[in-house]
Amino acid sequence: MSLITLAQAAQWCGGYVEPKYADVAFLGANNDSRKISAGQLFIALQGERDGHDYIPAAMERGAAAVLCSRQVGDYPAIIVADTRRALGDIARGERKRIGMKVVGVTGSVGKSTTKEMIACALEGSFRVSKTPANHNNDIGMPMAILAMPETTEVAVLEMGMNHFREIAYLASIACPDVAVIVNIGTMHIEHLGSREGILRAKMEILEGMREDGKVILNGDDDMLWGQRNKHSMHFTYFGRQNMDCALTARDVRQAEGAIGYLAFSNGFHFPVELPVEGLHHVTDSLAAIAVGMELGVDPAALQERLSGFQNMAGRQEIYEKNGYTIINDCYNAGPESMSAALQVLGAKPGRKIAVLGDMLELGVCSQAEHYRVGRIAAENAQMLFAYGPHAKRMIGGAVTGGLSDSKARAFEDRDALIRALSSAAKPGDVLLFKGSRGMHMELALEGFLKNTEE
Repeated sequence: MSLITLAQAAQWCGGYVEPKYADVAFLGANNDSRKISAGQLFIALQGERDGHDYIPAAMERGAAAVLCSRQVGDYPAIIVADTRRALGDIARGERKRIGMKVVGVTGSVGKSTTKEMIACALEGSFRVSKTPANHNNDIGMPMAILAMPETTEVAVLEMGMNHFREIAYLASIACPDVAVIVNIGTMHIEHLGSREGILRAKMEILEGMREDGKVILNGDDDMLWGQRNKHSMHFTYFGRQNMDCALTARDVRQAEGAIGYLAFSNGFHFPVELPVEGLHHVTDSLAAIAVGMELGVDPAALQERLSGFQNMAGRQEIYEKNGYTIINDCYNAGPESMSAALQVLGAKPGRKIAVLGDMLELGVCSQAEHYRVGRIAAENAQMLFAYGPHAKRMIGGAVTGGLSDSKARAFEDRDALIRALSSAAKPGDVLLFKGSRGMHMELALEGFLKNTEE
């Protein structure tokens, strides 16, 4: 990250700085006074809590200055009408000042893993920065940009959304040179009404791009495939099922802990080996290869980098603990990612137990999707422990799919779930933990592991 003076930041966001503080500089930004680092800009956001109340605490912990909408004490400050918007303006200014290329990544499911794979594929060929976990909204993404070294050559930015115009706003800050859309699923359909609405929201990423920008889309997705020839920008499609795509995966083979295939593009091909499980990772890696090729990375370098890929914590981490095989996929969940994770579970040897939390923000689709996931769980696991207000609906699908009442149980209390699971599971079992972020399934996993310690 680089030093930014309050005068420079104020110019970018249209704020006011007292002349005596104009030359005060900061390194990065944070909106949490408990986590502020020395030298950072504290962002006083107004939400359920008023960030202005925490300005003194942030300054005591070493903040260099504050971004606020009203003066609180005699501190170095940039005063603006809207601190959230000003944060975005400052990040936009810094992105332009650094001048790095930006790869924007969005989609209903898998965008975090795809972002990680893209960054992995580019490292070694470029100085790469990326958004960390949870930094894909209008607060996190700007803070991620402000944390990037000024030597960054390529920034890989994940862009999430719940409502219309959120991706458009993020794209106006990031100004992507390359945009990747992983898929159009059903997450957030509660707010967007339909898959068509989700498609429209995701395609907002194009609004922040120049006419010569490159758009990379999943050709296996019917909604995205339907966008070809509808836009003036250059579209490149990748896919593992649609062989009409410019980049395809062939001869896919799965093994314990790994997956491999041949990547075909423009008349040549090369092998790809990934140290992960699940066919959905083929799609994620194709997106990474497409970006790498667009940026001129040699296929041999892409092969080498992806062969050492490691995903983020909480995203299909598979490990042995207390005599059990654990699949920790607690970070988030939607119908598509639930299905993919259950298929990974189903391919494992031994008795398999699915521990699934609710999928949130599905609106009128919620009942049907929880029932459908229950049916898929019955095909891939011998036991299902479901947690949340929709757990009974998921269990209903599992029972219809063939699990007995004793093997499929619903819980609305996490502690009760942990106790029942700890009693039912036996060493040698394979357990999948997954649910929407708001269900905090990592707490169920932690409780289970604590109960089963020797």
